[in-house]
Order: sequence, then C-alpha cells, then structure tokens
Amino acid sequence: MYPIKVKAIEWTGKGVKWLNTNLLPHQEVYEESSDYERVAKAIESMEIRGAPAIGVAAAFAVAAAVVNADINDVSKLRLLAVKAIERLSRTRPTAYNLFWALERMRKVVMKEYSNGDELRKAIVNEALKIYNEDIETNIKIGEIGEKLIEDGDTILTHCNAGALATAAFGTALAVIRVAWYKGKRISVIATETRPVLQGARLTVWELRKEGIPVTLITDNMVGYVMYRKLVNKVIVGADRILGDGHVINKIGTYTIAIAAKRHGIPFYVAAPTSTFDLRSRIDEVKIEERNPDEVRKVLNRALITIEDVNVLNPAFDITPPDLVTGIITEKGIVTEPYTENIKKLFSL
Repeated sequence: MYPIKVKAIEWTGKGVKWLNTNLLPHQEVYEESSDYERVAKAIESMEIRGAPAIGVAAAFAVAAAVVNADINDVSKLRLLAVKAIERLSRTRPTAYNLFWALERMRKVVMKEYSNGDELRKAIVNEALKIYNEDIETNIKIGEIGEKLIEDGDTILTHCNAGALATAAFGTALAVIRVAWYKGKRISVIATETRPVLQGARLTVWELRKEGIPVTLITDNMVGYVMYRKLVNKVIVGADRILGDGHVINKIGTYTIAIAAKRHGIPFYVAAPTSTFDLRSRIDEVKIEERNPDEVRKVLNRALITIEDVNVLNPAFDITPPDLVTGIITEKGIVTEPYTENIKKLFSL
C-alpha cells in the first residue's frame, strides 16, 4: 500500500493528538488534549483545519469527553456527549464534514445502553470508524483520480487538500500522490492562498516531504501561468458540495475556475461523499467570515495596512457547477448533469 508520511490527527486512547498547522512549515509541533473545549478552540483557530480533518477531530473530541468523565449513569453521560456535540457544531459553519461526523456521533449517543461503559465503547468505536474510513476513502479518491493525470502534467492546486486537511493522505493531493507513486513525471503549482497561506505553508511542505516538484505562486499569478500554458489541469478540494454540483471551497477557488474555463484547462474537485450536502440550497449555505486581522496582517504578525481599515474576509467562495469538469469521489468521478449524477452516486 501507499506510505502514510503525515498524520494530522490521531486518537491516543484518552484524547486527541494533532499537528498544529498554524506553526508549519517552520515548526512541527504536536498538541494533545482530552478536553473537547480545547479541541473546539483548535478547530476555530485553524490549528486543525480542512473539512475531513475537522470532522475526524470533532468525533474524537466527543469520544474524549466521555472517556475521561467520571460518570457511570448512562443518562448523565449521554448529556455530556450531547453538550460536546453541540459545542463542536458551533466551531466552523461551512465545512460539511463537521456536521456529517457529529450527526453520526449523535445517532450512536442516542441509542439505548445498559451502562456507561457500553456507551463509552460505542462512542469511541464510532469515532475510530470515522477516522479509518477517512483514510481508506482518501486512498480510493487518489486511485480513481490518478487515471486523469497524464505523464508530464503540471497540476495547479489551491489551498491545502492534503494529509493535513484529512485524517491522512488527502483528497486533491491524494490524486497527485498516487500519480507520483505510480511513476508519472508530474509537477505541481501551488497558490500561496491568502490570507492564511495554506498553500505556501502546508501544501509546499507536504509535497517537499514526498519529493514531488512544486512551484509556489501568488494567488494573482493564476491567470498568467494559464495564459503561458504552464498548467495542464487544476485539482482542488472542497469543504461542501451541494446536490446540484455547486462547490464551496477556499476563497479564490471560483476565480481559478473562471480562469481555467477561459483557457480550456480541466478543473477537477476531489472530495469524499461525506462532503456532499444534499439537503441545503445555495442560498442556505453560510459562508464563514473570519477575523479581519487575518487580512490586515501577515500570519497575525506584521501589519500590512492601516490598522483600522474595513476588511471583508470570507473564508470560502462558491464555484458554479458549469465551471467544474468533474468531481472525484471514492465512488467514482461525477460529471454533468450534476443534479442527476450526484443522485446516482448516492444510490450506489
């Protein structure tokens, strides 16, 4: 099987261990906590980020809450688990995997149990199941998606949809990884991804670890590299995909999709089926607005503008389905017509 070189999240038996992505690439620091509130804050502050990773971390945080509670009464333990679920559900509003994972945990919590230990065991097992399924799913996405990659391709990716955004292996980067492992001579162009620089800090770090050739560009160079025919394909991840094929992903994705369409470059999205939200309409999706200082400063350090300037800082944008060549999932590649074919995907 393929090597797992980066594990962003792990279960310790008592709590959650995660690689603090805010400190990369200069420091590789692992944090650990059995406190679901600490994990919630780690998600909010983006120590843990990426839709699948958030879902896994939230599931582990619920497990940590009950494992470390000195409570034997099933009803009281259930109330604690529900309290943890409700807190974690308020961390980030856009990434759908968070709600998908917490709904799975809630269903387990609400079943009948004869004692507290039985409930604890069920919760931990479900969290571990979510974790292991994520890794298996990511590898399948890579194996399915790599067939789209030709020897010699240069692939542009945006933000970080790699091992650091998942339990391990990644989504968009899974496709790139598997193509590389199979001997395809490929290279990657990574956008820096303002304002938090996930591309510059995280994607470049991951690809360097793999030995995959990578070139870093600023976000406003995308049109230029496409015009110069330096890109063959675009592959990005997603934080939420609607039933009609609208893709919600890191801010800047929509702009890249428009440029790709103009230049005839295939634009692919790689995401697990757990990222699909089949219930919401486009006008119901809440786009997270983050701290203005992420824009006013570089990595919350150097002020680059007037201190009190008004800032717009949406974390995500929405790419319409007509700009998407295909969506790579663990069940196959979905293409237009998206409404019809996404329904088929979930009937498999």
